[in-house]
Amino acid sequence: MNQQTIPWHLRGNWEPMLEERSTSDLSVTGSIPPELEGVYIRTGPNPHSGTSNHWFLGDGMVHGIRLANGKAQWYRNRFIQTDEVTQPLTDPGAGLGDLKRGKGNTHVVAHAGKILCLEEAHWPWRIDQDLNTIGYENYAGALTCSMTAHPKICPVTGEMLAFSYFSFEQPYLKYIRIGQDGQIKQIEGIDLPNMVMMHDFNITEHHVIFMDLPLALDLDLLASGIPFSFQRDKGARLGVMPRNGTNDDIRWFEIDPCYVFHPVNAFEKDNVITLYVSRQNSAFGADSEDYSEVGRLHRWQIDLNTGTVSEDKVDDRPADFGRVNDSLVGLENRFGYLMSLDGEGNSEEPIYGAKLYKYDLPAGSCEEHFLGHNVRGAEPVFAPCTTTSDLAQLSEDEGWIMTLAHDETSGKSRLVIIDAQNFSAPPVATIELPFRVPYGAHGNWIPDVAMN
Repeated sequence: MNQQTIPWHLRGNWEPMLEERSTSDLSVTGSIPPELEGVYIRTGPNPHSGTSNHWFLGDGMVHGIRLANGKAQWYRNRFIQTDEVTQPLTDPGAGLGDLKRGKGNTHVVAHAGKILCLEEAHWPWRIDQDLNTIGYENYAGALTCSMTAHPKICPVTGEMLAFSYFSFEQPYLKYIRIGQDGQIKQIEGIDLPNMVMMHDFNITEHHVIFMDLPLALDLDLLASGIPFSFQRDKGARLGVMPRNGTNDDIRWFEIDPCYVFHPVNAFEKDNVITLYVSRQNSAFGADSEDYSEVGRLHRWQIDLNTGTVSEDKVDDRPADFGRVNDSLVGLENRFGYLMSLDGEGNSEEPIYGAKLYKYDLPAGSCEEHFLGHNVRGAEPVFAPCTTTSDLAQLSEDEGWIMTLAHDETSGKSRLVIIDAQNFSAPPVATIELPFRVPYGAHGNWIPDVAMN
């Protein structure tokens, strides 16, 4: 078959990896910081059958690199053993509404001693540090709805704050609060005028901020599996609610219609909430596989005293997949790390770029890390330089940026470790993998201390 007749998410380095592999034969250039004791895990859509109708719908495959004692101990990849993999349905529609039939293909987070693989229409799936599947996670039945792929873990309280938008009836949105002890404390229904794809949200020390943006339900697209289209006339709003609040406590602030897949961070100060986001003018241009428009770093400021919102573009470089030092999620921070997106105007596929960006957010300045010619990168994940008990003594950027990179010339992939305080310099360590890692979604550095 001509490669051009194959959907983009099934060809090149998007092509699914059907073999599960393990190796301890890893070549390292440079020196792996000995403080890094744990496992880097990233997930992504990877159809077990070798084919899928849409990139978002592939089965979850996790890729992990274990670091300890200054060495790369192993790499392995595993399909998450979901019902979609172990008991696939002949008619996918037969599983509609079954929250167990998730894929875990979008993000990986650790909370309350559990590693969760998430997507946004079902329950999470749990794995262990060796990438073995444990099972779906519904918090002993207390989670009665789906859960976002992008929960936020508060560094002050240890709570995990999340939401669910995948509901075809009111309330279209549900807010989920999970305690440091791993128990669900609150599920709060929130009324929206429309069912919208709310991929991510924001938290501050005292508030959560929902993004009611007009990527709205389109029943004509239901058979596609991604039944949303950008409908500018539905308007756009930011909803601010106390973290333990209810639907009655939300204040809504209108903004210009746009879309945000991923924010970078948010914080509150002097009754003003500041949000840094990768904002794009629309999403899903021709259809849900049209990625011709990508985001730029913007700053929104919500003045709770005056009831107004200001918007400023921080930079014109296309970028997304923003991350910060997780010890400052929801708190005032200085640095944000983003992945470049070089494919604006190309509707065929999202083109991960060859650069990572480190923004000094208050100053609006940016440093670049170049990954190499004909190399594509991935989400920049921050790893602090020591254990969590010492974080208060560290500078915000005292640590490393970890990312997967793929060399399209050699066809091989690598884990790159960058000194966050010497961001433009060559990596402190590069771990060469003996085969490719397909382009994927999100992941995390999970230190051993987080699992104790």
